[in-house]
Amino acid sequence: MLTKVQIKTYESDGFLIVPQIIPAENLQEMQNELDKWIEESKNHKKNYGKTPNGKAQFDLENGHCAESPKLRRVANPVDISQAYRSVLFKGPAIEAVADLIGPNVKFHHCKLNIKLPGMEARVDYHQDHSFDPHTNDDHLTLLVLLDDMNEENGCLRILKGSHQGPRYSHYEGDEYVGKVEEKVQEICRGNSTKIEGKAGDICLMHTWSLHGGTANLSQKPRRMLICDLTAGDNWPLMPPMVPSTYSGRIVAGKATRQVRFREGEFELPKHYESDSFFGAQGQKGVQKETI
Repeated sequence: MLTKVQIKTYESDGFLIVPQIIPAENLQEMQNELDKWIEESKNHKKNYGKTPNGKAQFDLENGHCAESPKLRRVANPVDISQAYRSVLFKGPAIEAVADLIGPNVKFHHCKLNIKLPGMEARVDYHQDHSFDPHTNDDHLTLLVLLDDMNEENGCLRILKGSHQGPRYSHYEGDEYVGKVEEKVQEICRGNSTKIEGKAGDICLMHTWSLHGGTANLSQKPRRMLICDLTAGDNWPLMPPMVPSTYSGRIVAGKATRQVRFREGEFELPKHYESDSFFGAQGQKGVQKETI
């Protein structure tokens, strides 16, 4: 699937953009599902739905209402939608992932990050490995653009080469905040690369790459599917922050009993109490519905 040049780019930069890899039919099905969930969210005043660890599946930003829906995250859409399973469990995007960390590839978890016009949701700079530490570094994040994405509507930004180190703390004192300290944030804001593209493009990002994104300041939505995938011999060191009923599913190759370790040390996170990592980063949402 990927060329030698593309693989080398990923290895040196810590990310790779592959244009128009998601089939149009699959893209439309995912967009339709998400449109339906946004419409359904208008009937709720608090976070709702339930994930395997009891957190809400649908996370709402403060100010959400029927007139101005602010659904900012859907945890593991694969758990409730065949449209998302069809893209994340097989097909060209997974073939590209296998070229980088395969041949055996495991699904860990996924989520939708949603920036609708008028929303304030941003993503402070962080490294994904901090949230879900594993035994080795053959671990990447597959990003699927569901809308055209540019600077105006809050595109992703990545600090090129940051996957090569250092491994930053994501704590403030004893509190796990899911982001690096402010002086590193400033470096990232000044030197990061804008990831701009069209709906149907993907970005493959190393688990240690520093990345973040600003709020959507446009009148255009910016919706993105995010999926963590690992090599078959890469094993989680703690339960997932966002567990799925499909966590650990083999999506390419076959399962193995072997586990591979990397040398070195890194910190373990604490499971945050909020329904999504936006809360961990200090962006409070509405409370969860009680049943």
